[in-house]
Amino acid sequence: MCDPNNTMSDHTLKLLLIDPDPIFRAGLRVVIEKFSDLDVAAEVETSATALQILAELGNTTASSVTPSPRIDLVVLVLDCFQSQPNELKLQCQQLKIQYPKLPVLLLTAQKPSLLKVAQQVGIEGYCPKGVSVTDLISAIRQVAAGESYWFGAKKKTDSTLLLPNSITQLRITPEIFTKVRNHLRLSGLRQIDFSLAEVTTQLQIPGLSPLDRAFLAGQRRELLASRWLVNQLLATPEPSSQVGGSYPNPQRKLAFREQVKVKGDALKHISSMSPQIVQLENSSQGSLKTIQSELFESTFTKLQFSLQNLSGVPLEVDIFREEKKRELLELILLKLKNVLDELRSQVQISQLPELQPVIMRDLWQAVITDFFGKYSLLQVGNRNLEIVNYLLQDAFIVQTAILNRVPLVVDLFAFLLFQTPLVIDNVPYAANSPEAKERAASILDNLLIQVANGVVQPLLNQFANVETIKQSFYDRRLISTREIEQFRNNLSWKYRLSNYISEPKAIFESRYELFVLASRGIAKISIYAPRSQELAKLSGIPLVVTLALETRDAIAPRLQAAVAFLGSGIIYILTQVIGRAIGLVGRGILQGIGGSVPESKFGRNGERPK
Repeated sequence: MCDPNNTMSDHTLKLLLIDPDPIFRAGLRVVIEKFSDLDVAAEVETSATALQILAELGNTTASSVTPSPRIDLVVLVLDCFQSQPNELKLQCQQLKIQYPKLPVLLLTAQKPSLLKVAQQVGIEGYCPKGVSVTDLISAIRQVAAGESYWFGAKKKTDSTLLLPNSITQLRITPEIFTKVRNHLRLSGLRQIDFSLAEVTTQLQIPGLSPLDRAFLAGQRRELLASRWLVNQLLATPEPSSQVGGSYPNPQRKLAFREQVKVKGDALKHISSMSPQIVQLENSSQGSLKTIQSELFESTFTKLQFSLQNLSGVPLEVDIFREEKKRELLELILLKLKNVLDELRSQVQISQLPELQPVIMRDLWQAVITDFFGKYSLLQVGNRNLEIVNYLLQDAFIVQTAILNRVPLVVDLFAFLLFQTPLVIDNVPYAANSPEAKERAASILDNLLIQVANGVVQPLLNQFANVETIKQSFYDRRLISTREIEQFRNNLSWKYRLSNYISEPKAIFESRYELFVLASRGIAKISIYAPRSQELAKLSGIPLVVTLALETRDAIAPRLQAAVAFLGSGIIYILTQVIGRAIGLVGRGILQGIGGSVPESKFGRNGERPK
């Protein structure tokens, strides 16, 4: 065990700092590295980048038996603006899943709800951001040594720890082992359900080879078997009120939820974004089942996988390096969460269609401002330009070409804000059904990708060939002027084909094309949706395209039937009439040739001539 007062150690502790504020992060690093037994091995802005660093440094994953000494402690810093339970969960969930033995020390504002969530997601220690250097270094050493450190906590007994402001009490009782077992079961089921949803989504991708489809189907069977085994091995008996002590139905989906209480017309949170996993219950119990946190967490997890574009359709965001693409999509997810939190108490469901363009524009502007920096200057020639102001000048173009065309946004917002059912193939599915959640996930994926395209489009229009932009954001394969211009030309052709052919065809066929996040990358799926109102508004070339499709559909069957009839008649004449005649003549010729050969060689009676 490490002595907190000791400034020297036989082993130098390797730290990983996660802090979006570069100034505070730099100051923290200077303070920490004044102590000879502490070393900041790396510093990053987000947990997604931290996962990449940990993988590069060779830290162990959840399947490892012994932890690697490469990184001994993660110091996670959240400022007052980001100190919300949902942000903390998004930051820590994947980190704790992949590296459960890697301790995390949290530095943030002292909020009881936040610290409660920090305990529940598995964070081992906490210090307020204004703590003294002595206390901070003591906390770092203590947590890195495998102990728990919660600033201001008081020991009441050997088995009880009282955290500041009576955040929570942990008592070692016989029941806690049952709770831990149940938590492990539910956590395992959640991970299996997420993987199962990923495999199911991949199976729906058109154009899969038979080998890939068979492989994915085998994975799905293995996941279903694993789910059954987890239920059997870690199941705990239900209360005696259940007949025969039966176990929960393993086919029921698990969901994260926030506890909310109805008071008048307002919804007030009584616990913030708790990571407790609970089974879906009847909505008549007085609490609303919000699935927003579950949906956003699963989307955040999908963003940690490959973001390679596998759809065959060029996307603006493809010009970014993968880490920048991931950073942009994560920021959009966070800003969208903030937008939904504001809308929840301010709008009614009937107002959503009218407010959709405003909401999407505000989301786009907020993402551009935060992603590029409100006061960031870009030197172009001899001028220093405010990059955000220049990008926001293209608001009308982006909204017309991209934001207003993002499909099913109102349906998604109504689903997340008011728990309205989602209509899938003309069948309404309740908000807590697996089908509705899967459809909402696809719509959310597409929304994130399209907003990201809207962020990149004005950058390509205004500063495509500026070296600073290329070095900061672009993929290394798309940095030459020729490659950038070719990339922009491909995007131009994409919009021409979409406006005149692809989109009218999709409207006529009553479907939407959605970009979704799969484990292998960004894929494209097609879903059914009524679009008769859009069809009635088509004009010009798009209308001609739909008329051509309708004409083809009307003529093609008759033409095929006529061709088939004529073909059958021609085949009959060739085979039964001409073919037989040719066959008779040919057979006579062959018989004549066959008869002349023996006669010429052996005579008429078969004797050799003398």
